[in-house]
Amino acid sequence: MNSVRNLIQQSVKLTPTRRFLHSTPAVKSDALFIHRDTPENNPNLKFEFNKENQQRVQEVLKKYPPQYKKAAIMPLLDLGQRQFGFTSISVMNEVARLLEVPPMRVYEVATFYTMFNRNPIGKHFLQLCTTTPCQLGGCGSTKILDTLTKELDIKPGETTSDGKFTLVEVECAGACVNAPVMAINDDYYEDLTPETTKALLDNLKAGKPITPGPQSGRNTCEYSPGVYTTLNSEPYGPGFRMREDL
Repeated sequence: MNSVRNLIQQSVKLTPTRRFLHSTPAVKSDALFIHRDTPENNPNLKFEFNKENQQRVQEVLKKYPPQYKKAAIMPLLDLGQRQFGFTSISVMNEVARLLEVPPMRVYEVATFYTMFNRNPIGKHFLQLCTTTPCQLGGCGSTKILDTLTKELDIKPGETTSDGKFTLVEVECAGACVNAPVMAINDDYYEDLTPETTKALLDNLKAGKPITPGPQSGRNTCEYSPGVYTTLNSEPYGPGFRMREDL
């Protein structure tokens, strides 16, 4: 027995150390994809679409054949989120009931797309793009993030104590030419600087209207004054610089 035990111990000692093909630690999401019941988000809190949205539900369903109405999961989740304030478990269950699909089918969609907020958010939902173009564009999104955290006294992923502001970092917002950019609810606010960012927050806190789009004064994504590296004249016609025999 002793000899057998010694052989086992020796084989354990000779077991090679586990090695990985990468040295960088895995980046994990800060979102929890498993539902946990809370006082404001649990199946006992019933949800149903109001009369106005019930009509919208019917309009949405008309776009899909009856056998494919499950394709309406996303638009109905969005409609429910706009009515309820966030995509609660009750909203998901009601969408599953209306579309006659297993609730898991709806849960899969709600946990995959970041547009669905599965926890309560503030009245003003601030989504700041912090990917490379916004990091490099203008003054850089890092300064915008610093301004937001300082003025609101919260970190990304948090909501202010009065429930008015929720701040998150997002991937590319698709408005790279107007970087840095931040979405506030459904609208984009672009060409941000720490000063214009603070002005936006001050107006929101005071209940004053704010104007979407570039905050620098330029119109949409036209080239900035004094910068002539973009197309600012009539484009050349067809056949420009092509061989005559083609």
